[in-house]
Amino acid sequence: MAIGNWGTVIKFEVSARKMLTFQNMKRSVSGRWESHSILNQKPKGEFKGPEASGVTMDILLSAGHGVSPRVMLEILEVAVETGIAEYLYIGGKKVGSGKMVIENISETWDEVWNNGELVKATVSLTFSEYN
Repeated sequence: MAIGNWGTVIKFEVSARKMLTFQNMKRSVSGRWESHSILNQKPKGEFKGPEASGVTMDILLSAGHGVSPRVMLEILEVAVETGIAEYLYIGGKKVGSGKMVIENISETWDEVWNNGELVKATVSLTFSEYN
């Protein structure tokens, strides 16, 4: 069953053959404000517009769940280094108003077997809205 996706690069799903899900998803939305000093008064705030929203999440990549950690890490690395921008959907609904880029990935190699075979890794993704 499909949970969501980031374009065609990441497909979050649970099936009999594959499980690729996320944890600890956090979304940030903020505005840009400028403070103007006023003599003998409190500063006046001026709204300059919205900031780009952001999303962070952790993904478990496990060979035992039908996902090759090395292959997925390579795909994510290419996406970061080439600046791919895609829409992020969770539950069939778009997250944010625009496309998202992966600004940063941080990987933890949780389990490495004989001959250096990576069988389980956790990757933390930082998405930023691309306008």
